[in-house]
Amino acid sequence: MRVQVAVILWLCALFVGCGSNGGNIGGGTVAPPVISSTAAQNGAVIVSLAPGAQSSQIHYTTDGSTPMSSSQFYQGPFLVASNVTVKAIDILDVGTSTVASQSFSPNIPSGTLVWSDEFTNNSGSNAQPDPTIWTYDTGNSGFGNNELEDYCAWNSSAAPCDPANLNAYVGTDGYLHIVARQPSAGVYTSARLKSQGLFSFQYGRLEFSARVPEAQGFWPAVWLLGNNIATINWPACGEQDVLERVNAAGSPDWNAGSVHGTGFTGGTGLGTLYDFPSGSTAADWHTYGMIWAPGSVQYYIDNPANIYTSFTPSSLNSLSGAVWPFDAGQSNFLIINLAIGGSWPGPPDSSTPFPSEMQVDYVRIYTN
Repeated sequence: MRVQVAVILWLCALFVGCGSNGGNIGGGTVAPPVISSTAAQNGAVIVSLAPGAQSSQIHYTTDGSTPMSSSQFYQGPFLVASNVTVKAIDILDVGTSTVASQSFSPNIPSGTLVWSDEFTNNSGSNAQPDPTIWTYDTGNSGFGNNELEDYCAWNSSAAPCDPANLNAYVGTDGYLHIVARQPSAGVYTSARLKSQGLFSFQYGRLEFSARVPEAQGFWPAVWLLGNNIATINWPACGEQDVLERVNAAGSPDWNAGSVHGTGFTGGTGLGTLYDFPSGSTAADWHTYGMIWAPGSVQYYIDNPANIYTSFTPSSLNSLSGAVWPFDAGQSNFLIINLAIGGSWPGPPDSSTPFPSEMQVDYVRIYTN
């Protein structure tokens, strides 16, 4: 009994004292999460949630409802560009905290730029992509697609990566460069940038300007996954593919816009090919866009009025077991990568030029 009492007293001290507020066990109180924000653009903010005590499991809502253990599990900062109330709880073995709550009322007009990475570089030399936005997937696991490349982080010296021949950098030209290289026969390197754990958003108009290499075995893409991939895995987290294509230029050349979730992946995925106008290819500069609103994901090329495909929950009606994942409350993070080989494009061949690169001028988010 003395040991039990001692343990309870230790837990009370560890988790901010003993009292009667909040969820508790043996009187131990769990401190509520701390909600903070930093400025984005034109009144929008990036919201972060931090534990009020030690290591925690923060669950939150943005629709004003009381969060529970089944609510979204906090994975990283998210953009707030509309009038919402963020509520959060902290769940530990010793109990559940009271609810932390903060309302945001930016009252931002539709069509307003609220976040961007312009890939500005005034350093005079190639620079690291903003580490407050971008991290990296690394290694040569095949990434579920039997890909051939080793993905390399910024300035990595882990073989076969070579800091003297970067795979990802912001050039003095103000573009993000993702470079596919072949350092030796049968060995390929590239980069896969992601904002996971650093930046995410729910709803809005995403737009970016990019041009891509077109040759056998190349698979460039800009796409999004739900933050909840850490808890419910893919494809339940949802996937939105804004730019995706493989191999050499077609005639007409094309881009694939698609969405994936439980019950609609691979051959049962929902996707549409956009044919570029005669004389234009994906190797030219184009703007690619996604308009994400409740109950809708739409894609466009070069003009927000040029919507070439729309997906809604009713798009799943003919797919047995399919579940629409894009209104579950999660924010989604960005991925920009240039894959080499894999199940879709097949491997490079003697016609594939190395090095080759994908370039991105900017990534921007506007209010709907």
